[in-house]
Amino acid sequence: MTDFTTPPSWVVRTAHLAALAPLPSGLWRLAAAFGVPVGFTGTNALADVTPGSFFSLYMIGLSLFAEALALLSLGLVQRWGHFFPSWLPLVGRRRVPTWFAVGLAGSGALVLTAFTTLGAFAWNGPDTMAHPESPKGIAYVVMTACYAPLLAWGPLLAVATAHYWLRRRRAHAAGRATGNRTYSARA
Repeated sequence: MTDFTTPPSWVVRTAHLAALAPLPSGLWRLAAAFGVPVGFTGTNALADVTPGSFFSLYMIGLSLFAEALALLSLGLVQRWGHFFPSWLPLVGRRRVPTWFAVGLAGSGALVLTAFTTLGAFAWNGPDTMAHPESPKGIAYVVMTACYAPLLAWGPLLAVATAHYWLRRRRAHAAGRATGNRTYSARA
């Protein structure tokens, strides 16, 4: 019998790429948070970041939060995407309901795609990178290169989510056909 819960290698790579997509922008923010000059000038908050300031801590927190969310995409191709870890109270070792995982990941993919697309269209706007205090030259190229992978985050997550749903649906159908209760219970 085919194991419908094991994703193909291309889906595993897709989920890993989704998990890595926010890493370059996070590293850029961490550099700025620790006082590395990133090209902003004048009165811009990024022009003179003091390590340990509220803004610095905010950028560190944002980077960690974004990467933590991105790492959840690995659950679409790992065992813990099908079963909650045993250390979780109340739900430990239970199946992750398909609607729950697909609903959260699908919503995340939609929101990420919308926000990053809007951000790309506004990237060189007068209030963003075209502003006189924004980075120019190599600093502009580095910042753009660090933020560009975010454009792929939503679509990569959408592909991994769609395949997760397809695998779970196939496993459910196979479970009903064979009487396998592990996957036959509707979730």
